[in-house]
Amino acid sequence: MPDYATLRLIWWLILGALLIGFAIMDGFDLGIGATFRFLGRTDEERRALLESIEPVWDGNQVWFILAGGAVFAAWPLLYAAAFSGLYLAMFVLLLALILRPVGFMFRNKIADPRWRNAWDWALLIGGAVPALLFGVAFGNLFLGLPFHFDQLQRPIFTGGFFGLLRPFALLAGAVSLSMLIMHGSVYAALKVGEPMSLRAAALGRVAAVGYAICFVAAGIWVASSMAGHRIVSEVHALGPSNPLTKHVAIIQGAWLANYRARGTLWLAPAIALLAAGVTWSLLGRRRPGLAFLASCLTLAGTILTAGIALFPFLMPSSAQPDQGLTVWDASSSAPTLFLMLVVVAVFLPVVLAYTAWVFRVLRGRITLEEIRRHAGLY
Repeated sequence: MPDYATLRLIWWLILGALLIGFAIMDGFDLGIGATFRFLGRTDEERRALLESIEPVWDGNQVWFILAGGAVFAAWPLLYAAAFSGLYLAMFVLLLALILRPVGFMFRNKIADPRWRNAWDWALLIGGAVPALLFGVAFGNLFLGLPFHFDQLQRPIFTGGFFGLLRPFALLAGAVSLSMLIMHGSVYAALKVGEPMSLRAAALGRVAAVGYAICFVAAGIWVASSMAGHRIVSEVHALGPSNPLTKHVAIIQGAWLANYRARGTLWLAPAIALLAAGVTWSLLGRRRPGLAFLASCLTLAGTILTAGIALFPFLMPSSAQPDQGLTVWDASSSAPTLFLMLVVVAVFLPVVLAYTAWVFRVLRGRITLEEIRRHAGLY
């Protein structure tokens, strides 16, 4: 069995992989949901866009459930602090996510344009709000969240929902929203027929530019005017999980310390930006298949960029910096981490194989002719 420090590091990597998987697989669902009302100008066009994600959205949500389960099993203190302190934010996020299956189910029950228009807006909210809030959450990690632990190691959150909507967090939300709109637009350009695919390609190029601007702006903000957290006491990588035994200093530019220590880590943000540029170019040349792969690299590079900057912190505290949660002091026990690692090694390939099979079965474009045929117009 690997030692405790190695298991903790492996689970940090697994959590990152699950977040990347969720962003790639459910990201295009959210991106299409946030834009389909504008990409589709008639009811038939909107139905074609929705039918490109209806068969797969629930399977894509598995990655979100896996990430939540990984946090619960591997990082219980993180789970407790996040889900108790950010209860209202989680509620808003889940409410927006719930709008999608309800909208898919009820939108086409009644042919009244007013009914369908109302559900179209609900589905748009169900796509745009989570895409924004996921970025806001990452932005707040860089700023630190107002929580601390009492004498019984119970997390006490002293902030509110609107306190999370700080300028940098909103900028991070704009990074996430533009990135997922780009990803969803690329998927739409690949999956649906004309004229929706042409509009999606054009929107994807705009979103790629917006993403690059916001991503660079966020990077400059972090580098130039944001103080970060750094552990200045001894790190007990093999010790028991106790977030109250370290000392953390607030230092200007500390979030770039890992990049300064290992120059190869700059490949993560470089890949994110370069892949966004390649996506922009491939969409202009009507190569949506390759553009989708490039878009996936953008998502992976962006999440890696944030994860590398924050490491080893999982959830920094702005109220009591010494009590922020890190990879080394917020994990489950070594036997639990090893047992869960065995479970992941067995079941993750099954999830990947099933996902690949589903997309192979559902390959091909969804055209307006098919929508009309299914509606009995032919």
